[in-house]
Amino acid sequence: MAYTVPKLADYSAEALDKAVAKLLSALETEAAAVASESDWNTFRDRWLARKNGILTLVNDLWLKAAPKDAKREVGQRVNEVKARVEERVAGVKPERVVSYTGSGASVIPKLAVAATGTSGPRVIIEERPLDITLPGIRRPMGAEHPVIKTMNEIVSVFRNLGYSVEEGPEIETDYYNFEALNFPPNHPARDTQDTIFIAGQESKPLRDRLLLRTHTSPVQIRTMEKQRPPVRVVCPGKVHRNDAPDATHSPIFHQVEGLAVDTNITFCDLKGTLDHAMKALFGSSVKTRFYPSFFPFTEPSADVQISCIFCGGKGTRDGGPCRNCKASGWIELLGCGMVDPNVYRFVNYDSKKISGFAFGMGVERIAILKYGVDDIQLFFQGDVRFLEQFG
Repeated sequence: MAYTVPKLADYSAEALDKAVAKLLSALETEAAAVASESDWNTFRDRWLARKNGILTLVNDLWLKAAPKDAKREVGQRVNEVKARVEERVAGVKPERVVSYTGSGASVIPKLAVAATGTSGPRVIIEERPLDITLPGIRRPMGAEHPVIKTMNEIVSVFRNLGYSVEEGPEIETDYYNFEALNFPPNHPARDTQDTIFIAGQESKPLRDRLLLRTHTSPVQIRTMEKQRPPVRVVCPGKVHRNDAPDATHSPIFHQVEGLAVDTNITFCDLKGTLDHAMKALFGSSVKTRFYPSFFPFTEPSADVQISCIFCGGKGTRDGGPCRNCKASGWIELLGCGMVDPNVYRFVNYDSKKISGFAFGMGVERIAILKYGVDDIQLFFQGDVRFLEQFG
């Protein structure tokens, strides 16, 4: 049974001797049971704690409660008990080893601290060799998300061609997202079925209304506003459209758009640039072809296809039609065109002296082709089992 401090009804020398002997016997019994640092901490708190420690209770139940004529003798006994308890608690403290390595040290000093009697702690300094051939402990590193990894690859291709990188806000005004890019006021893209508008904007003029950008083209306008030709930039970033999520669509996705403006830039420059970029991304055997399309901010405009990287442009694979290119041998990848002269009016460029081209590609679209993913939603579900494949 655990020892508890009794109240004293008799303060005679014989009664005090008996009470002290019982306390010291309990002290020795509990000290002998200390086998670890955790045990010692419990033992120390039980005897020395300020609020409920046994020494505190001895002081309250014995000394403070003693009659006036017995206080002197009881006080002497309490002081003796206190000294004995503190000595015993310190004497059973286990060794505590602290190791450290210094810069360039060939040994690890080891400090062993042990209490011995009433002389206080004793410090022992030991040394042992450090085996530098043992493998270190490395923190496991994460990996780039496949979408970010693909976007960085695309950007690096154009960086090597001398393009700089520009970024802009995801919350844009109607002016930068539509008007300055030659979208007329009644263009279908301005409809809420295609664009996510910020609520409570009805009282503002149309050009000042806020929305989530539907492409990174506004960054091109902002760049031309602050920079005179020549301009060569790529604009990577996240964009938003009011699309229902399925295997090929997501309301959030990423784009890399590019712009080159200078004197005497032609459609041939555009074709050569994109042909080089596609070969850098998918291999030197990839072919490109351009066919007419329409975008409000480019004229003429074109869609770009690459020869199917799965069937080598043959349209057949494993004895049957290639599913990836629908047996056509070509995969549609991005849009491009020569910058419409109307766009230059918004940035005070002289369309008679300069010309340029622009292009834009969906990062997830390219990531799906590069990594053979069949559902765009896998990129956004955060399933570590899927993502760790790309580490």
